[in-house]
Amino acid sequence: MIRLGVNIDHVATVRQARGVDYPDPVAAAAMVEMAGADGIVMHLREDRRHMQDHDLAILRKTVKSRLNLEMAANDEIIAIALDACPDMVTLVPERRQELTTEGGLDVKAGFQKLASMTKKMHAKGIFVSMFIDPDEKAITLSKDLGSDAVELHTGRYCDAKTAEERKREFKRIQKGVEIGLKLGLGVNAGHGLNYFNVRPIAAIPGIEELNIGHSIIARAIFVGLDRAVCDMKDLILEAEAS
Repeated sequence: MIRLGVNIDHVATVRQARGVDYPDPVAAAAMVEMAGADGIVMHLREDRRHMQDHDLAILRKTVKSRLNLEMAANDEIIAIALDACPDMVTLVPERRQELTTEGGLDVKAGFQKLASMTKKMHAKGIFVSMFIDPDEKAITLSKDLGSDAVELHTGRYCDAKTAEERKREFKRIQKGVEIGLKLGLGVNAGHGLNYFNVRPIAAIPGIEELNIGHSIIARAIFVGLDRAVCDMKDLILEAEAS
């Protein structure tokens, strides 16, 4: 059964917009879990634009399912992760001026640092995943550096302007899943998935987890957080069963 990890960053985005202490992403995480999510995802960015260090500290104590910390291979953030010991870390690329993550990690360029960091995480019992484009070389390098899993970037599939482009990107993701599984990696997927495009991805055999944030938090404005999570979970399970 495919797991649903819910990214709660955008709850913190609303909070930080006014510099107040609400809405509380920790409270949101509890509601998301009660609604049936299988994990909580948060991204502690170098610029702290949304989630803050104290959010991670509290979530580490309160999350009942699985806490997945998205992070760049930044020395400060690595030290924080090693101290907090989330259940899982997902290494992502990060640029300060970007609105959101724009593509997969350049595993080749960062291989040595990523391999060293992965060893440190494993020494603390932390599961490690690389957020990468569905590219054979990136997947193979992720395996070589010791990663436990990969999260395939679905952004280009989601942002496709034509049916032909979407079909091409979907096939890349399918192939990426096959390669990851053959290498013995866990295979997750995420970025840009919403209530209208998630079903084909959820129907790909072998994907273990979908990590989704913005579309769920956006829908929650209109239907409530619990309903938004349940609706997404239902779509994923229906697609998996079809």
